[in-house]
Amino acid sequence: MQTSDSKQPNLQPLLAAAGLGGAAPALLPLLAPSLRLKAAAADGKPSVDEARLPPGASKLGGLPDLPAGTAWPEWDGVPLALVAQVHLDDLRAYPAAAALPGAGWLHFFYDARQQAFGDKPGDRGAWQVRYTPGEAAAGLTRQAAPASLPAASRFKPCAVAWALDWTMPLQPSVLNPKLAWTPDEQSKYDAFIEQHFADRSGPLHRLLGQADDIQDDMHLQCQLLSHGVSDEHDPRAAALAAGALNWRLLLQVDSDAAAGMRWGSAGRLYFWVEQDALQARRFDNVWMAMQSD
Repeated sequence: MQTSDSKQPNLQPLLAAAGLGGAAPALLPLLAPSLRLKAAAADGKPSVDEARLPPGASKLGGLPDLPAGTAWPEWDGVPLALVAQVHLDDLRAYPAAAALPGAGWLHFFYDARQQAFGDKPGDRGAWQVRYTPGEAAAGLTRQAAPASLPAASRFKPCAVAWALDWTMPLQPSVLNPKLAWTPDEQSKYDAFIEQHFADRSGPLHRLLGQADDIQDDMHLQCQLLSHGVSDEHDPRAAALAAGALNWRLLLQVDSDAAAGMRWGSAGRLYFWVEQDALQARRFDNVWMAMQSD
């Protein structure tokens, strides 16, 4: 739900009109701010000549701007693709970005061969999130693509524009297990989301907020798989499940023709991070999931 200013939308009357007034106390805390990334037009085209982007600029695709001498990340001996580069300084004006470092860069890489979907523990390493502190700005250099980087991994560079967006989860009973939720209420909630939160204005790229799931909720998946557990019936699963809601969406990247990105069957990538790791500025345990129809 995009708004003209930073004020939080008043959902109480909207929920009441949807027949969900009784559930409002449980639902309202789930409203979360997000920052939308949209490919910014340049010369009438979303993709740009990367030479026109200054080193360190926020972008989708293209080549990473990293401190000199930084090794290009690989998985199984093949270079990963740059999915997004986020200049955190761009976000200082948005209170929604308060959970992120206040300066520096986040780089998101993924195996664009799409041989990993984040659905098994062995997929770890098929993505990386790198945090570069702001003090490294003087040594930032645009990296040349390794010769072994597959053509399918060389996404078109797209400048981005930012906008505040308010989000709600598609499956609220996951985030609030105490929510007494009936199938009829879920149906009413689905209609409420469709009316007020379904955005059809273009690809849904976002930092933070609630994920736009295509399939199942991913909190438990991230918790179990990141601990090496792939079976919910594993004896370790019950104890681990208690930490599922410690995970939050870090970045969601949609399929986007402007950047030459297509995830599965027009799906999305979701990079998740633990709350305490984010507070500690640690991005080594990020878990990624791909979902598509």
